[in-house]
Amino acid sequence: MTGPDERALLRLAAADPATAFVRALALLERGGGVLALRVAGLAAKELGRLDEGLGFLHRALELARGDGYGAAQVRMNLVGLLTARGDLAEALAHAGQAEAVLKGEDADRLAANKACALARAGRLDEAHELAVRTLPRLREGHDPAVLNGLLTNLGLARTFRGDLDAAESDLAEAVAVGEAAGLKHQTAMAKGNLAFVVSRRGDVPRALRLFAEAEPHLTGERLAQCRFDQAETLIMAGLPGEARPVLTAALDAATANGYGCDIADGYLLLAHAELAEDNPERCTDAAERARALFAEQERTGWMLLAEHVLLRARWACGERSAVLLRSAEATAARLESGGWADAADEARIVAARVALALGRPSGHLLSSVGRQRGSVQAQIAGWHAVALERAARSDHAGAVAAVGAGLQVTEEHAEALGALDLRARAAGLAGELSELGLGLAASAEELLAVEERRRSIARPARIRPPRDPERAAALTALRVLSVEHTAGMARGVPSVPADVADLEAEIRAQTRRRPSGASPHGFPGLEKVAAALGERALVEIIKIGPDLHAVTVAAGEARRHHLGTSDDAVRETGLIRFAVRRLAAEDAPEPLSALTDAARRLDHSLFAPLSRHIGDRELVIAPTGTLHGLPWAVLPSLAGRPFTVVPSVGAWLHAREPEPADGHVVLVAGPDLDHAEREIAALHRFHPQAVVLDGADARAERVRDAMDGAALVHIAAHGEFREGNPLFSRLRLADGPLVVHDLDELAAAPRMIVLSACDIGRAAEGDAVLGMAGALLALGTATVVAAVTPVRDEATPVFMTAFHTAVATGRSPARALADIPRPQGVAGFLCLGAG
Repeated sequence: MTGPDERALLRLAAADPATAFVRALALLERGGGVLALRVAGLAAKELGRLDEGLGFLHRALELARGDGYGAAQVRMNLVGLLTARGDLAEALAHAGQAEAVLKGEDADRLAANKACALARAGRLDEAHELAVRTLPRLREGHDPAVLNGLLTNLGLARTFRGDLDAAESDLAEAVAVGEAAGLKHQTAMAKGNLAFVVSRRGDVPRALRLFAEAEPHLTGERLAQCRFDQAETLIMAGLPGEARPVLTAALDAATANGYGCDIADGYLLLAHAELAEDNPERCTDAAERARALFAEQERTGWMLLAEHVLLRARWACGERSAVLLRSAEATAARLESGGWADAADEARIVAARVALALGRPSGHLLSSVGRQRGSVQAQIAGWHAVALERAARSDHAGAVAAVGAGLQVTEEHAEALGALDLRARAAGLAGELSELGLGLAASAEELLAVEERRRSIARPARIRPPRDPERAAALTALRVLSVEHTAGMARGVPSVPADVADLEAEIRAQTRRRPSGASPHGFPGLEKVAAALGERALVEIIKIGPDLHAVTVAAGEARRHHLGTSDDAVRETGLIRFAVRRLAAEDAPEPLSALTDAARRLDHSLFAPLSRHIGDRELVIAPTGTLHGLPWAVLPSLAGRPFTVVPSVGAWLHAREPEPADGHVVLVAGPDLDHAEREIAALHRFHPQAVVLDGADARAERVRDAMDGAALVHIAAHGEFREGNPLFSRLRLADGPLVVHDLDELAAAPRMIVLSACDIGRAAEGDAVLGMAGALLALGTATVVAAVTPVRDEATPVFMTAFHTAVATGRSPARALADIPRPQGVAGFLCLGAG
């Protein structure tokens, strides 16, 4: 039997494996026996030296041959290491031999290890039953390390079975047990696994915070597992591209250290990442490799999960056959019997959708799908399938209700997300469902309500992110590196853009870990929209399938219009943007002619069908997709007409809500822009009490702080929109860039801001409208005037002076922009928000 000192050393192998390993080696040098070898083996596993650990334990087993109980203790330890290597059959064989010998707490320790082996073998019901049976005895015992381990294994088994509430409770208790006993390593393991469960519930920010807390205290296999779980969280958050490098690094580490189970799990996750990125062929390759590894390891339960991903890949490739239907039904049955409840539901959903495509009944396949459990994606997919099935039975009301239920799941998921890019991806989870809802809309008001609900998922009405000193420090460091990078490029000295990329990644990660500060909003109803519009008209453009539609609201009446194909609008928008960019550089007849022709064609497509309803009213325009980047003022129907462009009518209503402002004005001139100081000097005459920041005073943090609570901010500076990374779009200031992430530090966004810069009004991520202007509106700014294209520097001061002159006479920003002459070089300026 093991004495108190020996138990303490064994616990150290779990709590502080590095120290335990050093002590065990010292014991071995002094002639230490079985105990020293066991501790060295267990510690080596935690440190990522699996083969070395197995060598120590096999030596211990040889040394303990004459001691039946001692050999059983070694076998108990071998169970964990063999499981990690993927030798599940051998691990369970050793467990079986040890079970007949071990007593008391040792028997319970063995049960904890065996439960882990059973779970990794895919024998979930057996793992769950064994862990539940053992848990009461461990709670009454005196070995917190083993209790922590069993609770962690039980939590994971319950997660895989789809019981997320119980799993979270188990893992929270595991964290508490580890913290109370000072088990830093095991506490970190439990936190990492708790993050895994939390992410499956859809609370991505909390999951990312827990991962960040756990990772610094993990090594070896545990670190690889934590990173696999982080990758799964990124995939579920709609970020498979970011998950891939995390997965690849974890797979490399698992392969180098011989963690066979983790290698197989990693390829299964890689298959999910490829599927999420619409690469079903590469998904199939990864899933087949995972299935082969699971077969080699005799993990038959996990082979079912590989089959499940292969099934989904066949659907994604476009297969709609009777063979796929039968495969999906059979796979669902096998998954159900294996305890994989969530995956079984997803397979039934595939089966139901194939059946619908074949014109066959599908209700029986969906009757047992649990739409209140499982991942957010699975719940949305379940409601989507139900809506399709009801629509196929001509149950219009039932289909609409199912769409609403699925959107409700998506809304609840999105409201937990504080980062704008995560919200944008969350809306994508319900893309197909939303499109079905749009297609089911029977009236203009219903169509507007569904579209507004879809857009509200993509972006909050208003965000109030908490201040984060660490994030602010990282933004300062990013400015320093950006300046060094720019200076190095100017001197022809090789720069270190990788450092910039690393800092941007850290800022992005910190942002995503923040709790939500978003204000939810829903469609307020046609009556409220009509009352707010007054004499204005709303034009909300909506993409349904390949076509564009519009809902107009004018004089209290909503109407629906067909506008033509989305592809035509995208093509004409691209031609217009190209021509406007050329004209920003110089006047020339060719781009001017191209602009005139493309603008006339797009104007005819978008506004000719609406003209009888909207007349010559001032407009509130809510575009979709690529049209958010259109320089709308070039369209003939908008010449001289006041209009404002908004992410949604809901966003427009919120922008119009009064916000307190102390009335101060801020005027900023950025560096290396010939006209900036002249422009600011001209505007200073309108606002003699303004805070003026130019030259060395126009530093990013000082500008940001001056903006806080301002009634009006005008910034003349070089701007850059970041394709693919819009939240790092920037204004160049004296000490480096002011990026979109900096704006989160504002306690109160300025009421109105004019960004006299190229491209800074542009947005990405579709209707989430991510970029500097979109972020300002989400933070609470009422009106943003900014350009969605390059502008001509020398034309801008006169244009801006005329704009501020018009505003000073009492005209609204939208009316002011409509009334002043607009040279070609400033065609890209738009009024965004309240107007």
